Amino acid sequence: MKKRGFTVLTLVLAAGLVITGLTQGQAREVLMKAVRVCLECIGIG
Repeated sequence: MKKRGFTVLTLVLAAGLVITGLTQGQAREVLMKAVRVCLECIGIG
C-alpha cells in the first residue's frame, strides 16, 4: 500500500512540474535546444 501512495504522489508532483513548465514557456525553449543539438549532430548547424 505504501508503494502505491508513493507512485501516486510522484505522478501528481510530476504533473504539477510539467504544468508549471508549460505555463512558463519552457516547452519552446527545450524544443529549440533539441533542434540545435540535432543540427550540430548531423553537421548542419
